[in-house]
Amino acid sequence: MNTVTVHRIEPRIQLVRGVKVIIDADLAELYGVPTKALNQAVKRNASRFPTDFLFQLTSAEKNEVVTNCDHLAKLKFSRTPPYAFTEHGAIQAANVLASVQAVEMGIYVVRAFVKLREAAIEHRDLSRRLDVLEEKTEALAMDHESFSRNTRVQLRQLLDALRELTTHPDPPKRPIGFVPPEDKGETKTPKARRKP
Repeated sequence: MNTVTVHRIEPRIQLVRGVKVIIDADLAELYGVPTKALNQAVKRNASRFPTDFLFQLTSAEKNEVVTNCDHLAKLKFSRTPPYAFTEHGAIQAANVLASVQAVEMGIYVVRAFVKLREAAIEHRDLSRRLDVLEEKTEALAMDHESFSRNTRVQLRQLLDALRELTTHPDPPKRPIGFVPPEDKGETKTPKARRKP
């Protein structure tokens, strides 16, 4: 599996209406066709795209996607709301386009969706195990008066820290405007003076 390609696709997968989707502009770029051509192919083959494969974003959803994804800023001024393709819709679009690049990239798109699904399942399982451990600890604390309060607090802090590690952090935000090299942590090296 080409991990570079999968890592390039993963950030383009968004969560809209509780479903992981990829926006038509991103999918068209990956498949090597203009967005307009992708959408026309979808409209010509509408029977192949039920609502669980493809849906059109509302204006509020479009604004949220544009706000969260800098590379989709061009959609801000688009008159028509973009389409969102689920995993199955992305594969169906590759089949409809039938270009070599679309078929090849379709495989990587599916791999990216699967990888994200596996990560979500892993985090859910870890969270469930932490909940069970916390319940057992509480039961143990109630059964045994000798279980010190300080130990329970420390264990709860440990569980909270583990939960924080399982949640995805927000990506760091770039500062707006000019940032001098000194603030970036860069040091300027003085230029050598020429002798007269």
